Amino acid sequence: MDPTDQSPEEVYSVWALPPEPVRDRLRGLMAGLRAAHGGPPFEPHATVVGAVRMRRPAAIQALRAAAAAAGVAPYTARVTGVARGDFFYQCVYLLLEPTPEVIQTSDHFCAHFGFQRSTPYMPHVSLLYGDLTDEEKEAARKKVEEMGSEISGLQFEISELALYRTDTEDKSLESWELVEVCHLGKK
Repeated sequence: MDPTDQSPEEVYSVWALPPEPVRDRLRGLMAGLRAAHGGPPFEPHATVVGAVRMRRPAAIQALRAAAAAAGVAPYTARVTGVARGDFFYQCVYLLLEPTPEVIQTSDHFCAHFGFQRSTPYMPHVSLLYGDLTDEEKEAARKKVEEMGSEISGLQFEISELALYRTDTEDKSLESWELVEVCHLGKK
C-alpha cells in the first residue's frame, strides 16, 4: 500500500459472477422485469463483499490477495427460490443456498477487505432494483416464478469474482464501474 496515495475513497463491492450462459439467461429475465416494473440495468451477480469505502489501489490489492490465497477455489451456487426484499437493492432476488463454500468465500473476502457485516450474510442474486410497493414486488416475484420455472434449483459454478465501484447513493447505477475481475483457483 502506497502511503502517498491520494486517490479518493470510494465505495467498492465484490461480486460473484455466474458463468456467461447463466448470466445471459438472467439478463433476459431481468430485462423482462425492468420492462414491467422499471429500475436500472445491472449485471447479474451475487454480492460477496458489500459496500466498503476505500481507495482504488487498496481495493484492487485486497481483491488480488484474497483471490490468490491458498484454498480459494471455484464453488457451486444453487438457487433455492425467489424472494422479495424491503429495500431498493433487494427488491426481487433469487436466494442461493448458503453452503459452507458460499459462506466461507464471502467471509474470506470480507476479512481481506476489512468489511464487517451489519446483518447475517444472505447469498442472493438480485433480479430487480427498485422502490416498489409490496404488491408490485409480489407481482414481480410471481412473474419470475412463472417465467423461469426452471430457475429454482438452477446450479452454476462461480469461478470469477469482480471488483465494482458501487456508489450506493447513485440509484441510476450510471456511476457503477467494473474495476477488475479475478479467476478463482488460478495462480
